[in-house]
Amino acid sequence: MDPTPLLLEPRLWQTKVVKPSSPNVRGYFGIGAEGMSKSVNLGNLLRSAHAFGASFVFTIGADERAFAMSSNTSRSETHLPVYRWGDVSEMQLPKGCSLVGVEILGQSVDLPSFPHPVRAAYVLGPERGELSPELMACCQHFVRIPTAFSLNVATAGAIIMYDRLRSLGRYAPRPITEGAEAELPKPHIQGGPKRRGPQG
Repeated sequence: MDPTPLLLEPRLWQTKVVKPSSPNVRGYFGIGAEGMSKSVNLGNLLRSAHAFGASFVFTIGADERAFAMSSNTSRSETHLPVYRWGDVSEMQLPKGCSLVGVEILGQSVDLPSFPHPVRAAYVLGPERGELSPELMACCQHFVRIPTAFSLNVATAGAIIMYDRLRSLGRYAPRPITEGAEAELPKPHIQGGPKRRGPQG
């Protein structure tokens, strides 16, 4: 008699770790905050930055207590650099990197309509305040999350990073009709070499 049972109970838990494929996103980005004082917010922001593929994280004028990051269970600081700048004058971004301030201002662009720079650094304000005038003077762009009231710093950072991934990643367009299946993204076709004529 075949010892294999006729009815197999379905597995309730995954037995193998399923990791998502790395998103194919153009450019790079970093994210940080000014005047951060809560370690749980910095830890969650760092963990989210690691998950969304940030190239670096930074703080400006953060409280020393913020670096006790017990909420950062992935130990993200061992996988991406964290820059600790005392004030705006110490901030050094890569050449060509646009600084994007996340703030509720009259000139801020709503996040769903914002064209993300290919090379960007996003900076959020403190937990109970706004970006300093010195830092706002350094920003090339301003963006706001269209909500009824302000969000937690780490939550706002995760939303910004998700929107960047959704905008610049090579994903299939989202269907308009409820229940419709998304079309698979078209494969990238490498073009032929471009020949340039003599200059001068």
